[in-house]
Parts: sequence; structure tokens; C-alpha cells
Amino acid sequence: MRSTFLLFAALLLTFSNSPAQTTADTSNQFRFVLNAVRINGDIDLTGKLTDPCWKLAPRGHLDYEISPGDNTPTPQKTTVMVLYNSEYLYIGFNCHDTNPSAIRAHVSDRDNAFEDDFVGIILDTYGDHQRAYEAFENPFGVQMDGMRDGNNEDMSFDMVWYSKASINDSGYTAEMAIPFKSLRFPTKDTQNWGIEFFRNLPRDSRFQISWVKVNQNNPCILCQLGTLKGLKGLQSTGAIEFLPYAMALESGNINDGSDPNSGFSNGPVKGRVGLGLKYTPNPSLSLEAVVNPDFSQVESDAAQISVNNTFALFYPEKRPFFMDGSDIFSTLIQTYYSRTINNPIGAAKVVEKAGPWSIAYLGAEDRNSPFIVAGEEGSVADNNGDNTFSTAYKSFSNILRARYNFGQQSFVGGIATARNFTDAHNYVGGFDWQLFFGGSYTFDGQFLLSNTRELNDTNMVSDPTFFGNTRFTKAFDGQEYDGTGFQTDFKRNAREYSFRLTYKDFSPTFQAEDGYVFSNDLRTVDMEHSLQFYPNTSLVDYWGVDLESGLHFDYQGTRKERWVVPDIFISLKSQTQLYANYLLVNDEMFHSVNFVRVNRWQFGLYSNPVSFLSLSLDAQVGRFIYRADQPALGRGHNISAELTLKPTDRLSLTLDYSRSRLSNVVGGELFFDGYIARMSGIYQFSNRIFVRLIGQYDEFQKQIEIDPLFSYKLNAFTIFYAGSTHDMQDFGQPYGLVQTERQFFVKLQYLWRD
Repeated sequence: MRSTFLLFAALLLTFSNSPAQTTADTSNQFRFVLNAVRINGDIDLTGKLTDPCWKLAPRGHLDYEISPGDNTPTPQKTTVMVLYNSEYLYIGFNCHDTNPSAIRAHVSDRDNAFEDDFVGIILDTYGDHQRAYEAFENPFGVQMDGMRDGNNEDMSFDMVWYSKASINDSGYTAEMAIPFKSLRFPTKDTQNWGIEFFRNLPRDSRFQISWVKVNQNNPCILCQLGTLKGLKGLQSTGAIEFLPYAMALESGNINDGSDPNSGFSNGPVKGRVGLGLKYTPNPSLSLEAVVNPDFSQVESDAAQISVNNTFALFYPEKRPFFMDGSDIFSTLIQTYYSRTINNPIGAAKVVEKAGPWSIAYLGAEDRNSPFIVAGEEGSVADNNGDNTFSTAYKSFSNILRARYNFGQQSFVGGIATARNFTDAHNYVGGFDWQLFFGGSYTFDGQFLLSNTRELNDTNMVSDPTFFGNTRFTKAFDGQEYDGTGFQTDFKRNAREYSFRLTYKDFSPTFQAEDGYVFSNDLRTVDMEHSLQFYPNTSLVDYWGVDLESGLHFDYQGTRKERWVVPDIFISLKSQTQLYANYLLVNDEMFHSVNFVRVNRWQFGLYSNPVSFLSLSLDAQVGRFIYRADQPALGRGHNISAELTLKPTDRLSLTLDYSRSRLSNVVGGELFFDGYIARMSGIYQFSNRIFVRLIGQYDEFQKQIEIDPLFSYKLNAFTIFYAGSTHDMQDFGQPYGLVQTERQFFVKLQYLWRD
């Protein structure tokens, strides 16, 4: 590992002492300035900019097309206005369009309108170029919000704010009112915030229009914001939020899942209540707790094809308590993965932003703790063969995160996690860093230590094999061991040429039970180069080529894998992107068998040529390793496709299809062949009310799932749901489809804020 540190130190010195092609330009904060104007009353949001107060607002103009153009003149005129009072920040947009009939707009659920026309802001309330709020709305006032951390966007973030919009004969207008109680900002008399105003214009290209000039060779978007200047007397007193909920549900199950004749039993109607409490004594500190929370989901996870996959699958978080502030816990190695907290009795969270420091703590007592146990060639499976498995064990998880920000998108930080059972534990701790320099270069990394004492339950996991060449078995037999994890990246992000060099090093006994680390016993080096070209012709917006190569060794020095992948991608008019790559070199050792020339093609397509149609396709065709106890080389394909139709501005129909097939290259023996199909239909009565029907068929499991739902959302947190889930199993002749599970539920949740 010492040689790797020396390599990266040499690279860092080389680039930091050479003439930088670009610098982290922050001159926009002085060149693009709007002086805040305070009003005494509230603005009546109509979506039409009709309130007389708008006449007092300073104007800004979005003059620059930043994609596909490079700060070229904008194709349409956009004016923005800003006002504020003691409680709200008001933003108004007047979006001219020479062809209003071409405006793309649909009534949809919040966060689901990114293929439409929309306008919005990026708001850096601390002015430190580290994190920023994002708020967007489409021409029907549908809200989309997120949190930007450097160049990463977390669109699961939600906040309470208000929006209205209206289409007219010359384009559309939009209004926003963002409560200061929904924002965190420094405690001082006069605030100067970084700000950007943005318009998305999807036509033959996806035009992105900006208030400020954006240097495409500078990946620090937050360094290039303009300034909203002179906000005074903002409301910074303590705020209290109560989020109680009540729900009723009734469940039924087949008595014996393997016997279609065993009968079906209906359970009693059960009630459940809980409470969330959030206290913000000042804009920099928030305290949050939940008691008996309902962390269930109203929509089941979309099924993923797990056949021939030896590692634990990743599922995104959908539960509000965990999504809020999740960016603060994010690290290069996913040391914290909220879905390892499955069914908590209670949970608490503290987040503070004090000057350059960000500090966060989360604790939860879980009733049904799941496991992802990292292994060399696959996540360790339980005795049922599952790589991610739930248990009846209770645990208490503590996650502590601290980060010190400096410069422009640079920081050093630390994270510690502790997961305790009665007679077992997993502790992880370490530090991470990110250095942004030279205008386009980033050097980041993370080092972790772990200590694990296993559960003593071989009835759950009895695998007698060892972690690498250690004396520790994969069975849950109460052993205790230490481990190390390390990853570092050195990269350049720019308009025309980018590269990335990554090194990973995980010891055979490294485990992070509160995180998503599914493999260990590895040392890998991965290098990628990318060139992009911008002809911006009548057919092509841009295109590029990419070359990735890498080596993978285990801790015994055995080469496990090597690969070389050339890639080409192209962005066409009609909002259509294509890519294709080829595993030119792909040799891998699996279960002590060397496989060579495991070559295959991968290609993909995304297209949104018209407002009512979007489609995507991703396919791999060629050779794959059949990852069984007796592995073999196979020939087959993996295909995923999605088609969305919007025949009206309120109706959306989406079909997802995934298929996987593999047969032996010698003799043609079929290893597996199957598909998963999922259909979702949504009718949106208004921005707040929709009905949805999801149907899914899993051919691998011979299972059908049907989930109807009625939803009302006053905002992201005040909601009413009524729905059901129905699972059926195809037992074949003579039984056919038999219902195995069913649930009816009603839930009401209301946000009260003082």
C-alpha cells in the first residue's frame, strides 16, 4: 500500500506544480449580483406574476446556453425576479417561448417532472461552495427538489415550499415561495448567498439555460454561482415540527408457502401510531427523533434479476427520516447504508453546521436486523442461499460523522459506526478527504478500520470456508477479527478530456455491517480516459470515446481479473443518446478456475424525442461466467428496457422489462432463462392527488404482484395513502395461480410546524 500512496503523492505534486489549464473561477459572485429587496407583506402566489409586489423586484436575465452550447446566446428569453420578507424567499420566472405549443409539461407527482420544461434555483446559503439546495418546478407547478453536495445531487431530499405556474400565449410563468424555516444558514444579521437561476428547455436538444456563465472545464458548479446580496433580519428563531401518523392494516398469508392446498388465513386488523419530532433551535442545528416509526413503503422495490449474481443487491432508500440529511453521512466507501436499519423501535438524528464544520449523529434500535457480509467472490449467503438476509435479532446502531470544509469543495472528515447485538458487534472508523485543485482536478480517498465479533448462530450461516488465507470462517460462529478498507481516486473532470485513476484495497476480514460493502480480499487498480467532441450539428450535439482498463488481485497476490473496455457514446438531436462498448480483454478467476476471453458487447439507448414518449434500453450480449459451485463459461445476454407513454398531460404508463439467459458454450446446456416484467399506470388528478396501479411478473420465481394505491400529498410530509398489495404464486398444473400474501392499508401523516 505504501507504493500506492507514493504514486498518488507524485501525481498530486506533478499536477499541482504544473501550469493549470483552468482555475476555480469564483468571479461570478462579483459579476452576477442581485440585491435583495425586502417587502412587508406576503405575495399571493397565482403562478401568473400578478401580485403588485413583483414590480419592486430586481430583474436578472438568463442569457447563456450552457448545454449543448458553451455559454452561447440563449434560444429563448427568460427573466427572473427575487423578493423576500421575514418568512419567505420569493422567486418569479417569466419564460418566453416563440412556440408555446412545444412546451413539455405534465401533471405528475413531485420529483417526477425532469423530462418536462422547468425552471429553478441552486442556493448555497453558506457561500462555501460545499452544499446547496435545489428547487425546480415545471409549467404546472410540479415541485422537484434536491441537495447538491459538490458535484453529486441527492434528489431524495425533500423540503416544504410552495409553487405555482401557468402557461400562457407567450410561454409560461412560475413562482416559488421558500420558507426560511426550510433552510439552514449562518446566524448573522446580513446574509449573502450563492445563487444560480436555471431553465430546462427540452426541444430537439435538451437546452440548459443559465443566469451565470459556466466554465465547462471547471467541475465545481457551486464555485461559479452568482450572489444574492443583502438579506437582512431573516427569521432564525427556534422551529418545532411534529409529524404524527396513524395507520391501519390487515394482512393475510397462505398457511404453507410450499403447499397450494394449505389454505389462506386472514389476520386481524391492526393499528399503529407513531410520532416524529424535529426541533431547530437555530438555522444551523436540527434535532430529530422518531418513536415507533412507520418505515414501511407504499411501493415495493422493483424486482431485480439476482440469478448468477453472487453479491448483495442494492436498493435505494425511500423512507423520509433516512433521506433527510443523507448527504452528510455520504462517504467514498459507503460506510453507512440506511437500509441496514430495517424495522426500528425508535431513531434519533442530530445535524449541525457550524462554520466550516458539519457534524451529524444517527442512532436507531432495530427489531429485525439484516446482514450484508462481504466476501471475496460474493457476499456471504445464509443457509437459505440469500446474499442479503433479515433476522429476528435486535441491534443498536450509532453513526457519527464529522467533516471540516475548506477551500473550494475540499474537506477532511471522519466517520464511525457501531452496531451492537447482545453478544456481537461491528465497529468501523476512519477518515476521508477530498482536495479540489487546479480548476479541474480532484484527489479524494478514505481509510477505515473494522472490528467484528460475529453472532454465534450457525443455524443462520454455517459456511465453513475461510476469509482469504485467514483462520476465520464465514460461519456465524462467534469469532472476532479486525479488517482494513481503503479507496482513493485521482481524477480530472473537464469539457473535452477527463480521466480517473482508482485504487481499492479491502482486507479479507473487513466488514461494515452498517454500510453497503459487499466484497473484500481485493486490491484493484482502475484507469479511465474520456475524450468528448462538440460538433453541435443538425444531427449531433456531442460525442466521445472512452477507454477503461484495470487489474484485480486478492491478498495472496493472485490475479483475479483484468479488463480493457473501449467505449463510444453519442448524443443526437431529438434528445437521443447512444453508447456501445466491448470487453476487449476480460480474464477472470472464479472458484479457482481461470476463464479467458470472456468478451461481450454492451450497448444502450435513451430517447425522449417527443413529450409523450421516452424509452431506454441496456443490453449485454456475449460470454459470461456461470457462477455456480462448478463454474463454466456461458454464452447469453442481459437486457433491460423501459418504455413510458404519456397520452395526456395527466396519464402515465410505464413498462419495464428485464431478461437474462445463459447457456454453456460447450454443448449448449441451458443454465437459466427468464424475465421480470413490471407495469405502472398513474392517473394524476392534480399535483396532490393520484391513483396508481403496479403489476409485476417474475418468471424466475413464478410470482405475480399487484399493488393499487390512492395518494394525497399536501406536501412532501403531509400525506394520505390507501392501498393494497397482492402476491400470487404459479404452482403449475393443476393449481395455477394461488394467492400467497395480501395486505390492505390506510395511512395518514400530518406535518405540524411552528
